[in-house]
Amino acid sequence: MTVAPVTQQAAAPPPTWRRDGQDWPNREASRFVRAAGMVWHVQVMGHGPVALLAHGTGAATHSWRDLAPLLAQHFTVVAPDLPGHGFTLAPPRARLTLPFMAGALADLCAALAVAPALAVGHSAGVAILARGCLDGLFAPRALASLNGALLPLYGLPGRIFSPLAKVIAGLPGLATLFTRHAGNRAVVERLLRETGSRIDAAGIEFYARLAANPAHAGAALNMMAAWDLAPLVRDLPKLAPRLLLIVGENDRSIAPADAERVRALVPGATLARLPRLGHLAHEEAPEATAQLLLRLARDTGALSA
Repeated sequence: MTVAPVTQQAAAPPPTWRRDGQDWPNREASRFVRAAGMVWHVQVMGHGPVALLAHGTGAATHSWRDLAPLLAQHFTVVAPDLPGHGFTLAPPRARLTLPFMAGALADLCAALAVAPALAVGHSAGVAILARGCLDGLFAPRALASLNGALLPLYGLPGRIFSPLAKVIAGLPGLATLFTRHAGNRAVVERLLRETGSRIDAAGIEFYARLAANPAHAGAALNMMAAWDLAPLVRDLPKLAPRLLLIVGENDRSIAPADAERVRALVPGATLARLPRLGHLAHEEAPEATAQLLLRLARDTGALSA
């Protein structure tokens, strides 16, 4: 394992570990590892078979602040900040496409010498993990989707969202203006409420801190601009790991009905509903989420009974 200092590779300075990471959740589990041409911030904790966690667009390892320690009682939890997110630097002119992200995550696993038995993704993180499984980059026994973003946006949102992200990401001045607005705490609180979730004050603070950083926000925009889920949807019927779709019934970001469509596409996929919870259900109810994941791991042999 190569431990490397954080060096700036992006035009805008990323969050600084010395300043922004002083109170970072589960800080004692953090390390910096070089893989796939970049320096990653990754948290490793616990013992046992490996559970790989992939957060969603615009988030970071803080999203797992309560769930990861619960899983670490049974697994070796590996939770990175994805490329350009949080404290992980993006390589110069990174193409944050789905295949790129999946390949980079596989390189990180190789650098850490880990082979995931369980893969857990939230929102866009599920798509990255699914792409990696389909491409043979890792082979967990089970894949858990936490309000997974596995299907393209349809209708008017789909025709507007990706082109708008491309425009904002491609114009530095506009991206900076977007960041200043998005980083306002009141704006962040409203955006989080609009996901259908109610999370704690600490969670809101970390999201606001990241949203105010141009490098982090720019990477999230670049990732959204480069996203193409059509090939993934085409390949989903070939997904090998057992797929569990965990759905917050109050999710206003990803329509809960999408999980039904995905279940119809993937042989053997199952669905679990979490009433009254939103897009960040794993942050609202980490204990309930952990129980579902442990049951999946035991049923599939990812964790012995």
